[in-house]
Amino acid sequence: MSSIFVQIASYRDPELVPTLHDLVDKADNPNDLRVCIAWQHSEEDEWDNLDEFKDDDRFIILDIDYKDSKGACWARAMLAENYTDETYTLQLDSHHRFVDGWDTKSIEMLEKLREKGSKKPLLTSYIPSYDPSNEPKGRVNTPWGMNFDRFIPEGAIFFLPYYIESNVTEPIPARFYSAHFCFTDGIFCKEVPHDPNLYFHGEEISIAVRAWTWGYDLFHPHEVIAWHEYTRKGRTKQWDDDSDWGNKNTKAHERVRKLLGVDGEVCTPCNKKSFEKYGLGSVRSLQQWEEHMGIRFSDRSIQQAVTDNLPPMKRDEPFNPKFRHPIEFNRHQLTHDDYTFAAIIFEDEEGNAIHREDVEQKVVMSWITQEHITLWKEYLGKKPSKWIVWPHSESKGWVDKIQVNL
Repeated sequence: MSSIFVQIASYRDPELVPTLHDLVDKADNPNDLRVCIAWQHSEEDEWDNLDEFKDDDRFIILDIDYKDSKGACWARAMLAENYTDETYTLQLDSHHRFVDGWDTKSIEMLEKLREKGSKKPLLTSYIPSYDPSNEPKGRVNTPWGMNFDRFIPEGAIFFLPYYIESNVTEPIPARFYSAHFCFTDGIFCKEVPHDPNLYFHGEEISIAVRAWTWGYDLFHPHEVIAWHEYTRKGRTKQWDDDSDWGNKNTKAHERVRKLLGVDGEVCTPCNKKSFEKYGLGSVRSLQQWEEHMGIRFSDRSIQQAVTDNLPPMKRDEPFNPKFRHPIEFNRHQLTHDDYTFAAIIFEDEEGNAIHREDVEQKVVMSWITQEHITLWKEYLGKKPSKWIVWPHSESKGWVDKIQVNL
């Protein structure tokens, strides 16, 4: 008999109860589920009530006052500690819907991968979306994969979903891990537990690397298994209630940088000891992950295959640093009304231009009609130390620079 340990971290979420109902109702074998919930809740939220599940032996409810919460990773680490040798594990958020027979479908997909040679397959992805206010019409019925988006300034990687084509007949080898959908062998809870010292950003890329170095092969499901709600409309987030979230987040980024060697940071023996069971595995190395995936942390570089979203495999091609960053400024910093164009420049520490692009007049003039301007810019090249917006005026020539040190 195959049992599934389901892990759900929930924070003041009105979608939790509907998610639990659908999880059980859509399973072929609901009695084989063991559902553990990190229930971070407030007495103010009368709708957040799990009384109907408290006498059900399939459910383990970790009753947590929302004021005691330390974030998603902390909650997920707590969930994994309740694993008791179930055959499989499924990690979710608390806002999902499921296809009929999701459990059978997940098991069959995983075991077919094992039959084809993957000793430790893992299914994960940014699964397609649903809209609680428009059910079921609001569901996207095409499976999604995960593509590289950018290195964020702190060094972690952001991802973007993409549609998997309908002619794909088996799971797709993947580079990345999604914390809101992961189905794999239950022992994963012990081998690659979530690090409670992380907060939010950096969680998924650290698990992706750690899992692979433990011998897990990541795959995106080629068929829809479940849906996820992304907007979080009307829901309180943990950082809304936690005045110290910024400090927690900063420390988490520092930890991820040391784990992955971002910007050449060295994980000394002392640091390695501090990671303990939350460090890298020994089956495959970080360098092997970088070569196989085409992503290198030490200089934030990627291979063209990553940009082109080609399957991961070791390739004999160069690594190109890719930098993407938001340029943000306000209208009051623009003091003229006759701009002809503007130069956007990224400089290194010595003041040398790494990248420049010119913005045409009509775009620059549109800036003075907006309160706040955000421009996403990216290029292949090394990380800059400064960005500059340098407008040119018809009457004054080059005028005051807007610049920010990174």
